Amino acid sequence: MEVLIIEDEAPAAERLTSLLQQYDERIRPLAVLSSVKEALQWFADHRQPDLILLDIHLSDGLCFDIFKQVELRCPIIFCTAYDQYVLDAFQVHSIDYLLKPVQYPKLEKSLQKMAAIRSQMQPATGDTSFNEIIRIIKTSQQSYKSRFMVKAGNRIRAVKSSEIAYFNSRNKITLLVTKEGQRYPLDYTLDELMTMLDPVQFFHVNRNLIIHIDSVKEVHPYFKGRLKLVLVPEYDEETVISSQKTPLFKAWLDH
Repeated sequence: MEVLIIEDEAPAAERLTSLLQQYDERIRPLAVLSSVKEALQWFADHRQPDLILLDIHLSDGLCFDIFKQVELRCPIIFCTAYDQYVLDAFQVHSIDYLLKPVQYPKLEKSLQKMAAIRSQMQPATGDTSFNEIIRIIKTSQQSYKSRFMVKAGNRIRAVKSSEIAYFNSRNKITLLVTKEGQRYPLDYTLDELMTMLDPVQFFHVNRNLIIHIDSVKEVHPYFKGRLKLVLVPEYDEETVISSQKTPLFKAWLDH
């Protein structure tokens, strides 16, 4: 298998190369590219690889700028430090979305997922095999949790995802808060929750808060390009969207 790595941090690229070799010594890393410009030039001169390991923040912009100019037909595993781009990632031919630092068990699982997809394919060559991979990816996209089992006194109850207003984390304790203001502890971190939740419905505001779209009551302009939110039920801390996340948040609200 031939793999292209697009990653602007040398240590991260070296780690990915090492993890690929750990998984299968026969994997051939074709190149390590660090920018959108380098990637566009590489695709102009080479055929597409069997797989791309792709960082989102590159040295000269976001990787999604590549897709605007090149029709990528090969599977992609995103490897990034940012979790707010999950929705964008799954609009392209994404096998998985891994958060840095990438751990071997998670990459192994992603590669096994790709192998399973390939095993479903009929023998094919050239673009036909790419198209078949894409078809299978689209029909086997991640399903999201529809409910959470929580402890309410001496009983267990199911809370539907549509009933959740937000999740917040403090002092290593994660709470699920319903639209009615009920609070239940969970055994998940916010990062773990973002892999389970539908990114169309939920947004990771900051390290302490994930909100459901229906919990946003008001949005106000704030200092330095930021946004201030009013949530329902009322959240007891100031809720501010950073200037970096503001465009993503606006796009999410308008989805």
